[in-house]
Amino acid sequence: MSGAGQGAMRRGVGRHEEQRAGQGALKSKAMRIAGFGFRRSATLASLAEALERLEACHGPADRLAAADSMRPTVQALGEARGLETLAVPDAALAAAETLTHSPRSRQARGTGSVAEAVAVLAAGPGATLLGPRLVSPDRCATAAMASAALARDITTRDIPAGDTT
Repeated sequence: MSGAGQGAMRRGVGRHEEQRAGQGALKSKAMRIAGFGFRRSATLASLAEALERLEACHGPADRLAAADSMRPTVQALGEARGLETLAVPDAALAAAETLTHSPRSRQARGTGSVAEAVAVLAAGPGATLLGPRLVSPDRCATAAMASAALARDITTRDIPAGDTT
């Protein structure tokens, strides 16, 4: 995977890191990121149904991700599910390798699958797609899951920008 655009992605403290804070050990965990792509006509229900299909195949998502231009709808889903939403710069999408090669997506967004590109870019260096994107029943939204192994000292925590506590 290319490193293009990864430095510009925003991250914060997720629920899993907060729950483990203070345990004082080096932990290794596979972080699963659900990335989304969707049509303008997609509803929150479209995204929720795509996520449900995805989690049925690959297990629960730890975080959600979207291209910057698509973030508000995915953010609403994240808030409803208690999951952090990561943003990936739209310009970075073309740099990601995808399993799906949709001509329509390639023409509109420069990538074979927005959902797959967002998932793998948000998961970071060394991320692996767990499979091709899945489509919502109404065919308005797609979702893909990427996984990246994390190893970090959980006695420290990530501090979101602007947080001085």
